[in-house]
Parts: sequence; C-alpha cells; structure tokens
Amino acid sequence: MRLVQFLDTDGKASVAIVEDAKTLAPLKDVASIVDLAKSALAEGINLIAAAEKHKGDARVDYDEVAAENRLLPPVSHADPAHFLVTGTGLTHLGSASARANMHTAANKQADETDSMKMFRMGVEGGKPAAGQKGVQPEWFYKGDGSVVVAPGADIPSPSFALDGSEEPEIAAIYLVDDQGTPVRLGFALGNEFSDHVMERQNYLYLAHSKLRACSLGPELLLGDLPSHVEGTSRIYRDGKVIWEKQFVSGEDNMSHSLENLEYHHFKYDLFCRPGDVHAHYFGTATLSFADGVTTQDGDEFEISSETFGRPIRNRLKVQAERPVKVRTI
Repeated sequence: MRLVQFLDTDGKASVAIVEDAKTLAPLKDVASIVDLAKSALAEGINLIAAAEKHKGDARVDYDEVAAENRLLPPVSHADPAHFLVTGTGLTHLGSASARANMHTAANKQADETDSMKMFRMGVEGGKPAAGQKGVQPEWFYKGDGSVVVAPGADIPSPSFALDGSEEPEIAAIYLVDDQGTPVRLGFALGNEFSDHVMERQNYLYLAHSKLRACSLGPELLLGDLPSHVEGTSRIYRDGKVIWEKQFVSGEDNMSHSLENLEYHHFKYDLFCRPGDVHAHYFGTATLSFADGVTTQDGDEFEISSETFGRPIRNRLKVQAERPVKVRTI
C-alpha cells in the first residue's frame, strides 16, 4: 500500500490511499500520516490496517491534485524543528568511484582516499550477522522539516551555492513513539539535492554541501522495502531531457543493511525523543554531476520508480542573496 498527503479543495490537509495511477481514496478523519501512525500505535495495529479502517467511499482524481499543486510531502510535523532530516553516504555498491574522484588530491591515487577507505569498510562490515553491530556509515545532517519541499514545488538553491544538483535516493520515514522507540512508517523516493562543487573542494566541506533543501514523495510505501529497486533520474531543461540515467537501490545493491544504517542513526539518544519525526536518506550511486552536468536555474529534476508510483519532480530555483547581519545586545 502507498499513501499520500495532500490538500483537499478547501485547503485542508488530508491523507489518501493510492488506488491506482489515477485515483486516490481519501481517509476519513485523518489529517496526516503521523496522526494515522499515532492512532495505529494506540490500537496496536499496523499502518495498512489503520488506513483500511479509515478508508472512505469518496474518490479523488490524482492527476487533478497534482496539476493544482496540492500534493504534500509524505510526512510532516506541526513543528518543523521536531522533524529531522539526515542521511548516509557511500552506502551503495557503485557509490565509491565518483566520490573518490571528487576527493582525490594531486598526490594521491583514487583508491587511497578517505572516501574509498570508508566505502571498503562498509563492504567488509556493513552487513553484520544477526545480533551483531556493523561498521558505522558516513552520516550527515540536512536540516529540519523546513528544508523539505513538496512534490512539484521549486527546490531552492542559496545564492552562495557553487552547485545544486540531484541525488536520487530512497528515504525511510520514522516516528519516535511515546517510549522513545523509533517506529518506521515506510519509505519514499527523494531528491537529496546537494552542492557537489563545494564538496569537491575539500571533503571536510561535506557538512556544508548537505545543508540544502530536499524533496520527498509524493507517495509513502508501507511495509518492507524490496531488496532490489530500479528507477530513473532525469533532468529537463526548457522541456527537453538533457540527462537521464538508471539507478538501483535496495539491500541487494548496498554495502550496508538497512538495519545497520538505522542502528547507527538511532543509537544516539537525541534522535530518540518521543514525538519527533525523522526522514533518513540511504544514499545513491547515480549523480548527473559525476557525468559532467552543470545544472542551471529553471532545470527540472524528475526521479521515478515503479516501486514508488508517481515520480517526484522539482524545479531548481536560485535564491537571491540574503544579507547576513549579527546583532549584539
């Protein structure tokens, strides 16, 4: 089952089951997927059962909702500060070469970079046996819920950015329950969107390069993630495709297990605060930047996968410069 969050014709936040490519079945008395999850936890049932319980008789035209820009990200929080957006890198079996090339110094070989070393650590220890702890992955912070843009919305790139380009990824969505236990709600397609030129200058700039907007959705896949996921990442310029490439994800194509990535995120107490929502990106091996593409203001990113239903599309919008002034009192 896949769910979406959207605004109804009165502007009210709603949730619906995706019946097919054209039809949404709105849920009665449910304003958000987080509210649905809280209800399911209270009743001791899973999200699929909870959604079926609230399913109404009405049907909505999916294309109409999308065309009117009424789709919302598949997860939200009333207070964006309690929605944490993070991710992992060097997790996919094809992810090391482009990163290594980005970080290779003139006096080093590509296979001696820190990125390659971390990738090899993941290959050797990222899928531990049951009950054991594997090697920790690269980890980064993107921001709080305010950085997540809706499907179809512009994805802003700050005036000081050196680059703004896509990263087609899968993100897992979590709610921390009242006991402080993370509960996975499902998975969504995402554009993790980063500044690769800044990162290339020095890998210690990775943290800066990740502090950017991102997008998720529009659909939340409930249940387990298939071990093999295929998709396509495209860039449109003036309505024409200027770059297109297939990508794969899922554990069959990763050097880390999902369980290991989750452990190394939620092992920190500050990420187990009851009521918080998390979107955690799992990395990629496919980048237009690695193929020499330089994005421009107005370019449109499209990331699609049959596993996740409707593609996610966002247009790049370079922001005007904002003066930074610090006051003293």
